[in-house]
Amino acid sequence: MQYVSDDLQQRWWALEAQLLERFGKKPDLEAILFLIGLQETGFIREKVTKEQKQDLMHVAICTVLSQSGYYILEGKDEEGWPHFKQVKELTPMPLPEQENFIKDHVLLYFQHVDNS
Repeated sequence: MQYVSDDLQQRWWALEAQLLERFGKKPDLEAILFLIGLQETGFIREKVTKEQKQDLMHVAICTVLSQSGYYILEGKDEEGWPHFKQVKELTPMPLPEQENFIKDHVLLYFQHVDNS
């Protein structure tokens, strides 16, 4: 069993603390991906359907993984939704490793957003 590197765990807790302070609630990975999806699409609705939430999270996954060349942004549709093309295969990995892989990319995303 592979354990999360202390560094990744520390950085993740710092991000959670930052978001807790900002939103008053500690978000899980899904909630953070949802926020990234909202950020990237500018999609604001009073009510979000389950399908829209999944779409927003998909945009977030593609966005964070595009930093490492797994996806490229092909453009946006008439409603402003980004469309991505997968250009590099993801290595199959157990779920805990997959979650850490995504967390690492989420942290990179926030680091980039904070520095721009």
